[in-house]
Amino acid sequence: MPDSPPMLSVILVNYNTREMTLRCLSALFDDLRDLPAEVWVVDNASTDGSCAAIRERFPTVKLIENATNAGFGRANNQAMRLAAGRFFMLLNTDAFLKPGASQAMLEYLNAHPKVGVVGPRLLNADASLQPSCYRFPSPARAIFENSWLSTLLPNHRLIGDYRRWAHDAERDVDWIVGACMLLRREVFERTGGFDEAFFMYSEEADWQRRIRDAGWTVSFTPRAQATHLGGASGANEKARIHRHFFESLDHYEQKHHGRIGLLMFRAAMVCGCSIRAVLWMGAWCLPSWRATACEKIHLHLWLVKRQATHWPKRVNL
Repeated sequence: MPDSPPMLSVILVNYNTREMTLRCLSALFDDLRDLPAEVWVVDNASTDGSCAAIRERFPTVKLIENATNAGFGRANNQAMRLAAGRFFMLLNTDAFLKPGASQAMLEYLNAHPKVGVVGPRLLNADASLQPSCYRFPSPARAIFENSWLSTLLPNHRLIGDYRRWAHDAERDVDWIVGACMLLRREVFERTGGFDEAFFMYSEEADWQRRIRDAGWTVSFTPRAQATHLGGASGANEKARIHRHFFESLDHYEQKHHGRIGLLMFRAAMVCGCSIRAVLWMGAWCLPSWRATACEKIHLHLWLVKRQATHWPKRVNL
């Protein structure tokens, strides 16, 4: 990278993913070769030697070592407060940029001054499409999805979602997943970054909702691409990950839709998961489906119990 003031600050949050982070950084530095950029890694108290390996392989990386796991949003905020670039790219350690991705997203923001955040086309490890654009969670959205209305009317302006969209054209969306997102420095300065009450999950939806409320749009461009493996930091801790996911979703719903909204959201999920559990019980009768059905039945029954009985302390029922 040229030795000049950075136009772009790239920020990664690492938690016990040493080899994957090194691979991510390798792809990143290849992509940044002709761009004035700086790279930050915030390490959330890893115990796998990540920091030493990063220093050895990538000595120009600016490394922040947290004594405890600060969570995804807070760790990103730490680096954004110190970063010098006019644009910030937030990149997961299990996301690997394709050549030209950074340049394509920078060009998109420069060509669209009303866009605050842009995301790339994400691919799975086998190069198949990984959907990365979503509608904001809401009680109404939960009703549409758990009654299968959004599946029956995928292109409806209000009821539909982006799941059947091929992600092959530029468009504005509600929010993009946080695996890779490029934003303007001004967006961070005006909106304050991630809400640090979210430890992990739902923080990117919350922030992008606030970004849209502040007058910017959120966009997607297929000109930039990245491979995203997904779930690397919590691959061996499913119970903890499930807990964080649904606690964050609770916080999001209560924050944006209040107590009644959270109750409606929960009720829709209980109904939808109950129906799905019954349907999977029927599939269990088919030997070829039995293993998958057992897993799905267990998941949906767990969700029914969790959504009906496990309430946030701030909700007074």
